[in-house]
Amino acid sequence: MKVQVYAVGRMKAGPEKELADRYFERFGKAGGPLGLEFSGVSELPEGRASSAQERRADEAMRLLAMIPPGAAIVTLDERGRNLASQHFADRIAALRDGGCKALALAIGGPDGHGDAVREKAGLVLSFGLATWPHQMVRIMLAEQLYRAATILSGHPYHRA
Repeated sequence: MKVQVYAVGRMKAGPEKELADRYFERFGKAGGPLGLEFSGVSELPEGRASSAQERRADEAMRLLAMIPPGAAIVTLDERGRNLASQHFADRIAALRDGGCKALALAIGGPDGHGDAVREKAGLVLSFGLATWPHQMVRIMLAEQLYRAATILSGHPYHRA
């Protein structure tokens, strides 16, 4: 199953990007033998509309246009479900084992996701009730993908 991250906004060079890239690289190496092929991160510019609602709608339309048809969508949103790492790994494995060919993980812009993205998502995931900077969300997602691969492979990185 191809796994790709779609993010509204660009991550600038610096320690946050280096850390996210390090975990994405680890996931790429650990996920391959498990049938989880990391396809990278696709970024799209933030919307420029005058209202937050218009920006969310514009970003949602452009984000959904980038995601391959038939891909399972996991949306990161503060109003989503807070899953334990084991449950996140189990959801990824269930998609893979159920014949899903592509998994799209979507990180919204500063105003969050438009309704269209949340409605198409099979899972709306939260990293807690706190509001996180997008750079941190990308790092946490990268680490959780790597952790999911280690859980699925029985590697000791994940100790419950």
